[in-house]
Amino acid sequence: MPTPDRRLSVPADLVATIRCAQCMARPASITTNADSFICDDCAARYHTRCSGCDQWHPAGSNCPDCVTCDRCDATVPETDAIETVRGSTICDACRRDCYWQCPACDGWNRDGYRCGNDCHDPDNYDCDCEDCRNNRWSGPVYDYDYKPTPIFHGSGPLFLGPEIEVETPYARTEECVEVAHAHLGDLGYLKTDASLLNGFEIVTHPMSYTWAMANFPWQMLTELSSCGASATDNTGLHVHVSRAAFISPCHTYRWMKFIYRNQQQVETLARRSATCWAAFTADDRRAVKDYAKGARSERYRAINTGNRDTFELRVFASSLDPVEVQAALGFASASIEYTGQLTVPAVTRQGAWNWPAFAGWLAERPIYAPLHRQLKDLSCVC
Repeated sequence: MPTPDRRLSVPADLVATIRCAQCMARPASITTNADSFICDDCAARYHTRCSGCDQWHPAGSNCPDCVTCDRCDATVPETDAIETVRGSTICDACRRDCYWQCPACDGWNRDGYRCGNDCHDPDNYDCDCEDCRNNRWSGPVYDYDYKPTPIFHGSGPLFLGPEIEVETPYARTEECVEVAHAHLGDLGYLKTDASLLNGFEIVTHPMSYTWAMANFPWQMLTELSSCGASATDNTGLHVHVSRAAFISPCHTYRWMKFIYRNQQQVETLARRSATCWAAFTADDRRAVKDYAKGARSERYRAINTGNRDTFELRVFASSLDPVEVQAALGFASASIEYTGQLTVPAVTRQGAWNWPAFAGWLAERPIYAPLHRQLKDLSCVC
């Protein structure tokens, strides 16, 4: 008879009494909890092993003893996690790397942000160490799920909503936030993002392309760079585009097809190949027709179709270079305009879906000069 799971230290005189809790058969060698067993066959069919505590529980149900970290998505025992003052569940590894504990209320907070209980300030405690001084600022950075009523700038139907992720030095986070707010004004706001080690996401209200080129605070990007902010390997630049800008499902199909057919050139322009955060997948290529009709994709795709009012173009690496950000906005706008006027003969006989045709079309439109100049600098015009 097989030996029961040794982790339970089952007394020898009880081995003969063990029965599978699912089918009541013997032998039993896998446990679902401290005093209940299931056989190997039932485990394979009806149960799953939790990656956090290594215990077995019924398939399709959540492990009652483990939680998922809101920052890294790891599954860990509940005893190995903390809850922040803002209600996030954070594993010990992320806590050690990215969080601090308020000495006044013992609440846990993101590094660089004031205590969410409004008690971490010089009037409430006497500590004057460097870490506490750095954590005393009250920067207006909203939680990740903050979503105000949009204010539209310029003329539609196409509006662009860029999201620019930046990392900041711990000691200069307050300064970077102040710079961003001073330039953004009512145009946008700052949010936290779980993918960042220490920094924020710059989000603007929807803008038309021409309005953005004339009115976006481009100087903000260079001043943030001067303050030590940076675009790193784990930061992205995402551009939301209005679904209302597409003439028909056929237009949406042509736009998505154009981007997927030219993955190499798009990734060159985007300055990254992000298999984790903005993946091009064969499944998505095959599903373009379904997406054009309203089907929803997973979030971390080259084109995220999961939002009700926008498509999210996630391919770009983040940047604090105004020309690179202008090129990203330009591509979002130009690719939609270009595919909106394509005809079947242009696609089938003239190669209009090919990248050189698009680059030639751009060269004739001065409004997209920053994008065309970027393509030439990257040797991406043919």
